[in-house]
Amino acid sequence: MPRRRYAPLLICCLALASASVVSPSKASAQLSPKKVRMGIAATSVGFLPIYAAYHRAFYKDEGIDLEIILMSLPAANNAFFKGEIDYSAGLTGLALAAVRNYPAKILIFTIAKPLQSFMSRKEIKEPRDLKGKKVAGSSPGGSATILAYQALRYFGLEPGKDVQVLPMGGSGAGRLAVLEQGVVDASLLSVPENLIALHKGYNELIFLGDVVTFPQNGFGTSVARIQQQPEEVYKMVRATLRGLLFVTDEANRDQARDIMMKQWRVSDGKLAEEMLGYLKRGLAKDAVVTSEAVQYFIDLTRESSNIAQPISTAQIVDFTFLDKARRELRASR
Repeated sequence: MPRRRYAPLLICCLALASASVVSPSKASAQLSPKKVRMGIAATSVGFLPIYAAYHRAFYKDEGIDLEIILMSLPAANNAFFKGEIDYSAGLTGLALAAVRNYPAKILIFTIAKPLQSFMSRKEIKEPRDLKGKKVAGSSPGGSATILAYQALRYFGLEPGKDVQVLPMGGSGAGRLAVLEQGVVDASLLSVPENLIALHKGYNELIFLGDVVTFPQNGFGTSVARIQQQPEEVYKMVRATLRGLLFVTDEANRDQARDIMMKQWRVSDGKLAEEMLGYLKRGLAKDAVVTSEAVQYFIDLTRESSNIAQPISTAQIVDFTFLDKARRELRASR
């Protein structure tokens, strides 16, 4: 008789216990999302993995209410140093923070090869024709300026001596505009501005991703935040990696294209497919980049910013959160 009396109670307790067991990501989402701010310093389609994670609610799955703020590279650097944003996608600024007494770490790269093309006026048929001409870069120390230097040297031209590199800001649309206005003779343009220029008859002298391994895009944060908020940092990295894996998977191609069209306000489906094609040529599979590639990124950043002090990869990169997220997501596939 006692056994009968307690059996329903036991069954009820077991049911409640099993109902309360949820995955860590779902448990995070059930709590009030934590407000987090990220500054993105460019309109490059290379940020699609982050936007895919945002639109697919991967950050919310992790209990993160992410606010993405579009700003120039100098503004992003300034906001980051002042603590006005929690994470920065201005990776060159994070690299330079190592020599500015503001310890910061890059946590993830989503692009392994640059997504920029060197576009020139129609009458410039070959790279050697750029000698004595003007080229549009981005802000001093910005990735477009860094890669403009690298492209010119690939052509056998020395920046500042053979070709004048002008700082034109971080906007690809702005660098395309000065090319169209005749202010410069060539410009380093990211996707989709390179495709827009190509459709208008400008020449693509080279697609940098074909000749340079230079990690880009992604984000980082301060060492203080890593130490004080390690769980939040891990969730940010994990959600972003999920976004990268989503974009990389061909099964999601149509959805990734739709997100890109929405975020970049592209109405032309053919142009969107071309943009996605360029993007896939540069994506970092599983966010894997070599230490040599990261050091190359650092060295070019230092050179374009006239920083003499050496910077090692250990000073600016922390992939421990990424390694953990990669292992967990692989185990769950």
